[in-house]
Amino acid sequence: MKKNMKAIVLAAGKGTRLQTENCDLPKVMRLANGKPLLHYVLESIGFIAPEDTVIVVGYQKQYVMDGFPGYVFAEQAQQLGTGHAVMCAAEALGDYDGPVLVCCGDMPLLKRSTYEAMAEAYDKEDCACVILTGTTDLSLPYGRVLRDKNGAYLRIVEEKDCTPAQLAITELNAGVYVFDAKTLFACLGELKNENAQGEYYLTDVPEIMMKKGCRVVACRQELGKQIIGVNTPAQLAQTEAILREETR
Repeated sequence: MKKNMKAIVLAAGKGTRLQTENCDLPKVMRLANGKPLLHYVLESIGFIAPEDTVIVVGYQKQYVMDGFPGYVFAEQAQQLGTGHAVMCAAEALGDYDGPVLVCCGDMPLLKRSTYEAMAEAYDKEDCACVILTGTTDLSLPYGRVLRDKNGAYLRIVEEKDCTPAQLAITELNAGVYVFDAKTLFACLGELKNENAQGEYYLTDVPEIMMKKGCRVVACRQELGKQIIGVNTPAQLAQTEAILREETR
């Protein structure tokens, strides 16, 4: 595994659907089994040093910054999408030229072994991007992964845009990536926000890379419950129950 890998952790969100509980904390600081969601993510990517980990903060940023001293922080002042969040980390990474893991601070169930499998795939493959994909028995509104007849990655189709045949695909996009940093930031500059939300989506970057002739690889894992992201009170309760079970 490459020892010089760095990380960008997306942790700027308010968690609007969690605010129904009258809690003003940033989403990643909501507690599950007594610890913030972000704690579990940082623990799982612990093979990357804190000084090499950029946490993108936004809403109530001071809670995150005070809770995790020793990490590098970048601010996303406006919530303009995941692609924009990664852009906000560019200055903190400086002229770094190597692999960078991009993950979500609200996915506390992903295991260290899963992140390490992505890092190993990046080491082995001649590619600019590794996308974490996986299967699960859960019904989740995630994008489907399309492959060609030889099994090579083609693209991701968001669930709302899927045909009935594509909805039957069981390989889902987990929203976690390892990128070549230089290629990533070059492609981020080409993102468009011509969508209903007016946001810049990180999911568009692999397609931009492929159009430039770069290779993109899907690292497929059996993710099961690991793929759960916390967006609602029900998902927070579900996650807490899983974490409690795992710590018994």
